[in-house]
Amino acid sequence: MLVIKIWNYFKGYVIIRIKGLSLERLLNLALVEDIYLWNVKRLSNMEIEASVSIIGYNNLEELVNKTGCKIEIKERMGFPFLLERLKKRKMLGFGVLFFIIFTIFLSSMIWEVEIIGTEQISENEIIGILKNNDVKIGKFKKHIDKNQIQRAIFDKYDNISFLDIRTTGVKLILEIKEQDITLEKIDRTQPCNIVAGKKGVILKTVAKNGKALVEKGKIVEEGDILISGVMDSENSDESYLVHAEGEVLAQVRYSKTIEMPIIKHEKKETGKVYKQKGLKVKEKGIKFFAGDIPFENYIEEIDEKDIIKLRWPKINIPLKMITHIYREVELKEIKQDIDFLKKSAQLKAIEEINKELPNDSEIISKDAIYSVEDNILKAKITMEVIEDIGKIQTISD
Repeated sequence: MLVIKIWNYFKGYVIIRIKGLSLERLLNLALVEDIYLWNVKRLSNMEIEASVSIIGYNNLEELVNKTGCKIEIKERMGFPFLLERLKKRKMLGFGVLFFIIFTIFLSSMIWEVEIIGTEQISENEIIGILKNNDVKIGKFKKHIDKNQIQRAIFDKYDNISFLDIRTTGVKLILEIKEQDITLEKIDRTQPCNIVAGKKGVILKTVAKNGKALVEKGKIVEEGDILISGVMDSENSDESYLVHAEGEVLAQVRYSKTIEMPIIKHEKKETGKVYKQKGLKVKEKGIKFFAGDIPFENYIEEIDEKDIIKLRWPKINIPLKMITHIYREVELKEIKQDIDFLKKSAQLKAIEEINKELPNDSEIISKDAIYSVEDNILKAKITMEVIEDIGKIQTISD
């Protein structure tokens, strides 16, 4: 089917409308005469719309006259008509040709580097490794040695569990997964403190090793030391360092504010459509004969059809014809039910808060405050939970 579409595009075809009382007879005669019609749509009992090749259209005119129908061309499509328009605008034609050649040339290079997944490792360090391996902006993709880059990164970092290097368009993407540094993996001979990972009200402190510095009822901020790894010596005035361990339970507050419009605008199509044609190579595109969109409110659709695909090792350059379709819409205001909005906002806020809660946390209360301002419903949901807020912080010499 794709081959037929490409063939019809290069040969050229027209979208026609046929009116008359003998439409079924006309279609049967076209079938007998091997005139291929596609995308046939019945607009009414006396009118149809269809696509037909240029040769098929010339043959169809005779059948239309026999059956007493009327035929009109709605739109001319395909490469021959595009060339005809470009001949009238030679500068535009030269511009399109230059654009295609220039885009193909640029598409063979790297123009952006994206690093995904780094938290403990600095992106600047990864960029430095790439530069040391002669990978930089403007580098041809076929000259990039991915295996060499992987070896260089793995040699420098021991905490990388996964590394994927790939090119997408003009972008070089490095996806990295780092190993989590859990409590079990931290050297227990390393001196450390237990500090607050977030703000909360202390409920209980159990120091298994080290010295507890907070009591029940105290409000702590993120970063405050809860269990100190600095211990006082019983036999002298000197102090020594230990690996602090323990559990610090605190009451923590989470809040989320969700805004939802009371007046919702619904879009309804009027049936009016405006189209603009264009050419696209990868992510770059240009419109032909672009004009102002005649609608104030509209929905835009983009229809892409492959014209040709050029493929070489490590290079994929698809050439596509694109149609920008603008459908006019009317905006209709609908007032939503307040109670329904309150429930929806509350559920959404709770769902967002739950994403932040640790697995072993305990929810002790929920509270909701609603307000309306400028036709916007604001829902502030607050949850109080009990959780262990302690996290390890190593003590530097």
